Amino acid sequence: MSESPGISILMYHQVGAFAPMAAHRANYCDHRQFAHQMGFLDLLGYSVLGLDEALACLSGERPTPPRAVVLTFDDAYDNFADHALPVLQRHGFPSVLYAIGGWLGRSAEWFGKDPGRPIPTLMSGERLRAMRAAGVTVGSHTLEHVKLAEVGRETKMRELSESRSVLEDVLGEPVEHLCYPFGSFDRETVELAAEAGYRSATTCLRGAATALDHPLVLPRKAISYGDNLIGYWWKLAIKNAPKPALAEWRATLSRG
Repeated sequence: MSESPGISILMYHQVGAFAPMAAHRANYCDHRQFAHQMGFLDLLGYSVLGLDEALACLSGERPTPPRAVVLTFDDAYDNFADHALPVLQRHGFPSVLYAIGGWLGRSAEWFGKDPGRPIPTLMSGERLRAMRAAGVTVGSHTLEHVKLAEVGRETKMRELSESRSVLEDVLGEPVEHLCYPFGSFDRETVELAAEAGYRSATTCLRGAATALDHPLVLPRKAISYGDNLIGYWWKLAIKNAPKPALAEWRATLSRG
């Protein structure tokens, strides 16, 4: 029996209508292209899993279905509700939305460092509750959207634990999944994420997720503004091998 190619955890950010761009392309997906991508997954029989299902597969509790995919969306932009959710609901696809605990209902002010770049709005607590009622899994993207590898232990713990607390107060249920902002984390971050009670954490490390991956260091595949359906298929079907940084994390964590 051949080894499973793993699970493609796809990373999206904004979904909507955007002017053509040369930079930050992985932060945008045209809503028409997104609709085509979801139709492609449906037509070709991809198994779109919820994150809890994916974790059960990766831990060996259940078999990994063929062509397994998880759909994740960073930052909890308002345009997810406007453009992505209706498409996901049409296909019956689960998804994961990572919200910034201290920024609910605010604008994504970090965009301001790039002159001329439109600054999108982030979901309020009320809208986040509506997403959860619609079946979307809500995870934490820390409290203030900081680069966790660049701050001290106390700040790390605050970012991880207080974000979870805020989101649990908003949603009235446990928040068990995390995404590291900017893909920034280190060994201490992983240890503190476990202490804070997270069951999973997604990264910007590249490759398909397999049983070799620690649940708090899950790799993803970034979907970019320029991806046509051929490029999309290529990322899903072919780009499964771990990039060097992912291979190093696997080796580091396997050593304990």
